[in-house]
Amino acid sequence: YHCQKFISLSLWFSVCPLKPFSVVLCTGQMTDLIFIEREVVQSLKEYIQAEESKLAAVKRWANKLEVLTHASTSDPEGFLAHPVNAYKLMKRLNTEWSELESLVLNDPSHGFISNISVHRQYFPDEEDEKGAAKALMRLQDTYNLDSESFSKGKLPGVRYNAFLTVDDCFDMGKTAYNEQDYYHAVLWMQQALRQMDAGEEAKASKADILDYLSYSVYQMGDLQRATELTRRLVSIDPGHQRAGGNLRYFERLLAKEIREVARNKQDPAKEKPIQLGTYERPRDYLPEREIYEALCRGEGVKMTPKRRSRLFCRYQDGNRNPRLLLKPMKEEDEWDNPHIVRYLEALSNEEIEKIKELAKPRLARATVRDPKTGVLTTAHYRVSKSAWLEGDEDPVIDRVNQRIEDVTGLTVDTAELLQVANYGVGGQYEPHFDFSRKDEPDAFKSLGTGNRVATYLNYMSDVEAGGATVFPDFGAVIWPRKGTAVFWYNLFRSGEGDYRTRHAACPVLVGSKWVSNKWIHERGQEFRRPCGLTEVD
Repeated sequence: YHCQKFISLSLWFSVCPLKPFSVVLCTGQMTDLIFIEREVVQSLKEYIQAEESKLAAVKRWANKLEVLTHASTSDPEGFLAHPVNAYKLMKRLNTEWSELESLVLNDPSHGFISNISVHRQYFPDEEDEKGAAKALMRLQDTYNLDSESFSKGKLPGVRYNAFLTVDDCFDMGKTAYNEQDYYHAVLWMQQALRQMDAGEEAKASKADILDYLSYSVYQMGDLQRATELTRRLVSIDPGHQRAGGNLRYFERLLAKEIREVARNKQDPAKEKPIQLGTYERPRDYLPEREIYEALCRGEGVKMTPKRRSRLFCRYQDGNRNPRLLLKPMKEEDEWDNPHIVRYLEALSNEEIEKIKELAKPRLARATVRDPKTGVLTTAHYRVSKSAWLEGDEDPVIDRVNQRIEDVTGLTVDTAELLQVANYGVGGQYEPHFDFSRKDEPDAFKSLGTGNRVATYLNYMSDVEAGGATVFPDFGAVIWPRKGTAVFWYNLFRSGEGDYRTRHAACPVLVGSKWVSNKWIHERGQEFRRPCGLTEVD
């Protein structure tokens, strides 16, 4: 399978996203922040240079006056007996000291303050910082990474080293703690404590770290460890406001727990260092969370030898479409049932750059269609930036739309606009359906083009790590490959939804993921994809 090279036809036959910034980590806009920060740093250096020049001038004044006052105070009467010295003393005290006063009062910081004030409107705020922290935790969960992996920069596919300090880990823990996410609070406070115990300097105090950590551990139901951590806190800061009361409370509960263990003749739990897996992550709203995240890691893929034997590659000429006769599209089977195909060389580098160029100025928080009202709205389970491009905006968009129609055989006249999406680090779209279900009949009513019959997805970038498209129902994983596209039907020929096509965009671990979607609708396909005779035909 995966005929990667279509060398010749004979060989083939023998083988075969507002404010200027938001909590969505859009790489395109975060790149702008890097250059903004560079400008602010340059302004800061200019301010430092101006302050140093000012200080050097004041030092010259001080050195000159020190020499004069040393001579004048050693023999005041003799010094003033010279008329020139008497004149220069009057002049210095009346004029030159005023000049020195003006020099000292001159504030070179005005330019820097003005510069940073102009750029501050583009700076992320507290909510943005919280969103970035949650993105790291999302990656931590999805890819089974412990806090040390992030702290020491041990990530797959990275080109640059990046480390987290004690204070960084402490702030991550506080973000989780303030959200009552004690699971992640424990992991990050423990990492902060580990690095501090190793001798790393920090603004945060060990008492503060132990305070947050001990209570978070208690909330995770680990009374013995919470007691030990609180005892350590009390030994460091005997007068701590809460520690003493917490310790007495924990010790009473622990004594009761020990008595119950002895009564039931159970072996006491052995104390082990806190690490990933020490505590069970609380379950959330997503029923297939474990399957989804395992697939994102490349685990649990249900590709058997028998299924692989049913996958082929071919040249697709769109049923002898004139535009594909001389250069047919290279098509590979990604999955047999439901049938998912990948098209190779679906977009050129020049087309990708033009699409990104058109989309970047309009990128906004990606939306989903409210199933009850049909109105587009943001959702916590879709974290990306997107823009919509019309066919008449540029010949490239019109050409891409025509290519989609040619290769799929479906009309795009009733399709939605080409949606361009950028998923930065942590960007994702949790398991969802592209089509509307029976309990949401008004989802696409305003469009008047019926349901989404098929999805055509262009990959416009390679991704260093993460970012796969996964199908939890049947265990398929499709990895991004720049310039390729994947296509599948969301509806059976009968018009009934194929619930197996529930899919997700995995979080981007390292890199940036660019895609463009074309959702093709039912209207206009009556003779291109005739109805089937059975419900699941």
